[in-house]
Amino acid sequence: MTPKQEKERQAILTVAHHAYEKGLNNLHAFFKLSDRVISRDLVQDTFIKTWKYLVRGGKIEVMKAFLYHVLNNLIIDQYRKKKRRVVPIDSLIERGLEPGADETDKLFDILDGKTAMLLIKFLPERYQKVMHMKYIQELSLQEMSLITGRTKNALAVQIHRGLQKLKLLYKHT
Repeated sequence: MTPKQEKERQAILTVAHHAYEKGLNNLHAFFKLSDRVISRDLVQDTFIKTWKYLVRGGKIEVMKAFLYHVLNNLIIDQYRKKKRRVVPIDSLIERGLEPGADETDKLFDILDGKTAMLLIKFLPERYQKVMHMKYIQELSLQEMSLITGRTKNALAVQIHRGLQKLKLLYKHT
């Protein structure tokens, strides 16, 4: 690279730094990471990587888009680093912590759901159909509308009223 080319690239990067550094730092990186120190470091790394790309002869058509792309990749790498801090289970057992899961809440949710599905039979017939389609067949309002020929709004109202009646039935059982 000739000295003239180097000065041109330095000028391009300097202008980009003055124009976009604040937005990259304050508006983007800090918003995603909630840590000023790390966000500043990543923005500086962004400009370093951009400089290395320019030195290798890379062409950048839209500098702002390129900088945000590089910064987003660095932010993703930062997220992955946080996830990698996994403590081996053996070291936890050595400290006296036994792995276990309290599944009682999950079990109660499953039982409550099954009870509610059984109670659908005791609803008036107009609510049974829509509740069955929505919660047992897991159809969307759009799909239900195509099947029944009724509007999505009318179906949503019936589902809401059916849920109210189902809650009353559930409380009485």
